[in-house]
Amino acid sequence: MEHIEEFKAPPKVTSLTQLVDELHRVFSCDRVNVDYVKRLMEGYVSNPEDWRKYAKRDKFKYTRNLVDSGNGRFDIMLLCWPESIASTIHDHTDAHCFMKVLQGELQEIRYKWPTDETPNNGMEELGRTRLPLNGVCYINDSLGLHRVENPSHSERAVSLHVYVPPFTTCQAFDQRTGRTQKCRVTFWSKYGKRITYQPSMDNSAPPDVHTIQYNCPLEKTCGERPRLTRQHEAIQE
Repeated sequence: MEHIEEFKAPPKVTSLTQLVDELHRVFSCDRVNVDYVKRLMEGYVSNPEDWRKYAKRDKFKYTRNLVDSGNGRFDIMLLCWPESIASTIHDHTDAHCFMKVLQGELQEIRYKWPTDETPNNGMEELGRTRLPLNGVCYINDSLGLHRVENPSHSERAVSLHVYVPPFTTCQAFDQRTGRTQKCRVTFWSKYGKRITYQPSMDNSAPPDVHTIQYNCPLEKTCGERPRLTRQHEAIQE
C-alpha cells in the first residue's frame, strides 16, 4: 500500500454498512491511498445503532470482534475497552492499520523499536496522543511500536480497526527491557456471535495476546525495523 495521488474525494458514508462496502471497493486494488482511507473513515459519524451488535465485551480485558473478513485481503473489527485497560506494546506484522474511535476516548503511546541500549535504558517513548470520539489514525511498523489504553476510570470505549493485510501473530514488547514474545491474536466474536477459542494441539504454540493501533504524524518515522528479533519469556498483560 502506498501514499499515491488521489484526486477524487471519498464519498460521504452515513452508516457502517456503507463504510464497509466502500472499504471493499478500495481494497480490491493493489495500490491504495492511505490518506483517502483515513478521510473515508473520518466521514463516518459513529452511530451505536450501526455497531452495537458487534460490541461483545469482557469486564476485565479488551476484546477483538470481527465485523468483516474482507475476502481475505483485510479485516474490519471492533475493539471494546473496559475502564482503565491497556494493551501491551506491540508491532503490526508489516500490516497497515487504521483506527477510528466509536465511543469514549483512547490514548496511544508510541515507542521506538528496541536497540542494543534498550535493556539498560528501557524502551524510548516517542509521544502520546489522545484520540477523541470519531478520531481516526494510522500506523505501520515503519512509524514505530505502540500501546493503546482507555485512560478513563469510569467510561468504556469502542474503536473500529482496519488491518491490511490481516495477521494472526504479532510481537509484544517488555517496556523495561525491549524483550519480545511472539503471540497469536484471536477473536472474541465473529459477525456478532461469541466464539470459543480452540487452542492448538501444538504445546509449543505461543500464548494468545490481543493487538491494536493508533495515531502519530505520518511524516515522523522511527527508523528501519531491526532485522534480528530475539525470543524471550512470556510477558504478562
